[in-house]
Amino acid sequence: MNELLYKNSPAHWLLALLARLYIRLLGFTSRITVKGNSRYQGPAVYALWHRQEVLMIWLHRNQGLCGLVSQSKDGEYMARILLGMGFNVIRGSSTTGGSQALRALTKAARAGYSIAVTPDGPKGPIFKVHPGILFIAQKAGVPIIPAACALSNKKILRSWDKYQFPLPFGRIEAVYGEPIRVLDTDDLAAKSLEVENRLNALTLEAEALLAAGK
Repeated sequence: MNELLYKNSPAHWLLALLARLYIRLLGFTSRITVKGNSRYQGPAVYALWHRQEVLMIWLHRNQGLCGLVSQSKDGEYMARILLGMGFNVIRGSSTTGGSQALRALTKAARAGYSIAVTPDGPKGPIFKVHPGILFIAQKAGVPIIPAACALSNKKILRSWDKYQFPLPFGRIEAVYGEPIRVLDTDDLAAKSLEVENRLNALTLEAEALLAAGK
């Protein structure tokens, strides 16, 4: 846990610092409304689409959540951002160190840590839940807490998920759904679809709340 792979890189240090400062600027200058329970009592897996991950970082700062970060050089930036915002990190991805990372996340959840996951990341397909989140919730016996947000002030990037880059001085509507349990007897394909549908429904709810508040 909390492994940094490029410890002597000034670029990683500086850019991660600037990103953390920007996230704090965003948080302090935005009008954020949260609907639902953003702090589940006990360990859980918080799930949010990849394009909305900045919300997760700000709202769950300094809570010790564990995030999965790739072992690439690009992943090093995110690892440093998360560590500086009070998260723990485990390095791995669906392509490199995937099974080992899933076991580490499951172990962390069993030890009482909550997990932060973007279930369609890091490369998509967009709005499709990868099975890793179900594995963690099932094996660790913890619920999935779906979450979504809508941003009034943002720039949409030309990435695979049309990443929503939030801009300061806007409104953010965040919505947390009811816990989703993954039992040993559950059909994982059906449960995956349930999580997808819940995340999409919460996103629509957040967008409706944003529109109603204009």
